[in-house]
Amino acid sequence: MSPAEEHGSGEHGPDQRTSGEQWSQRYARAVMNTFGPPQRALVRGRGTRVWDADGREYLDLLAGIAVNCLGHAHPAILQAVTDQLATLGHVSNFFTTPAQVRLAERLAAIVFPEERAGSEPAGQSGAGGRVRVFLANSGTEANEAAFKIARRHGGARRPRILALEQAFHGRTMGALALTHKSAYRDPFEPLPGGVEFLPAGDTRALERAMGPDVAALFIEPIQGEAGVRELGEDYLRAARELTRSAGALLICDEVQTGMGRTGAWMAHHLLAPGVVPDVVTLAKGLGGGIPIGALVARGRAAELLGPGQHGTTFGGNPVASAAALAVIETIGEPGLLDRVRRLGDQWARELAQLPQVAQVRGRGLLLGVGLSPDAPPAAQLASALLERGFIVNAPGSDTIRLAPPLILTSQEASSFTGALAQVLAERSNP
Repeated sequence: MSPAEEHGSGEHGPDQRTSGEQWSQRYARAVMNTFGPPQRALVRGRGTRVWDADGREYLDLLAGIAVNCLGHAHPAILQAVTDQLATLGHVSNFFTTPAQVRLAERLAAIVFPEERAGSEPAGQSGAGGRVRVFLANSGTEANEAAFKIARRHGGARRPRILALEQAFHGRTMGALALTHKSAYRDPFEPLPGGVEFLPAGDTRALERAMGPDVAALFIEPIQGEAGVRELGEDYLRAARELTRSAGALLICDEVQTGMGRTGAWMAHHLLAPGVVPDVVTLAKGLGGGIPIGALVARGRAAELLGPGQHGTTFGGNPVASAAALAVIETIGEPGLLDRVRRLGDQWARELAQLPQVAQVRGRGLLLGVGLSPDAPPAAQLASALLERGFIVNAPGSDTIRLAPPLILTSQEASSFTGALAQVLAERSNP
């Protein structure tokens, strides 16, 4: 029985067959056109593979845009969610649950190991040995909370918030105010004010912009939507020193780069060891496919939002928290993060040797394949690769993004390298 026959429509059981085209037609009639037409109707996943309604198999090298960090139907997540849902599925935030508390404790230790070790020198911004966590449902929500913390920190004396060109922090009004791309912003102006954009990685521009009227600087250690572009160690260290000197918060968006994606728990741990932000936002891989986001703050930044100043109905619910705990436990198994780094390095070297590949950017299993000017447009390549059974995406005209499950094998990585070489050759010589 094919995957399509096995799953059918999901409404009437396996006896009713529904094709991918039929699902797309129903989608067009029922779902708002915020994403454009779906490329496929996917019905099943296992490990690094997914199948569509017509029974075709794909190697998932995007993982729901860095979400399915342990692949599809991972037994640890299945068990955790099933056990928790059978025990207690939801409570309001008038109450807490063991899963919520345990997750907050684990995230505090993972994101800010310096606080536990007491290794950071006294007197630095946000120091004080205390970390608190706000649990939300998405990266956008986590960044909304961070925006409010920045406002609370700044008040009337510090009205300016700095963000970076090509940044992407989400699409709600506050997160959108921090997002640079005009196509996302313009239809919804006026956005919350006070945000200024600086060239990414330009230390001198940051030095000129920083001052006592700045509340916070928002950064992504690796700008995923900009084409997987890494901020250098020198820039990250300068960002910490300049914000500290000015009394501003350093807020690090690790929504796409956190939870082992780069081969370290946090990308900033890898790129600039010892640089400690005041606030870190997480989502995507945190739940392994279950919607969850988190804001982790230390010192004074952890105290700025009080009762009634922020909230969420579903944030921190026990089912999502249990899934995140299972993800943390699995990623923390000996050797997994080291393997992600080694495989990413090996894969990047292989990809960089292909004709019409100008460079490969990123760390671990977040890679941007930068195409040379004579290569076909990235979107065309992504479409051709989908036809061959590989799911990737093109965040820009000259970049293919790879963010596969962390359980990807070297053989699977190499199979994509071979397919990309063939597609490049075919598209260049029709």
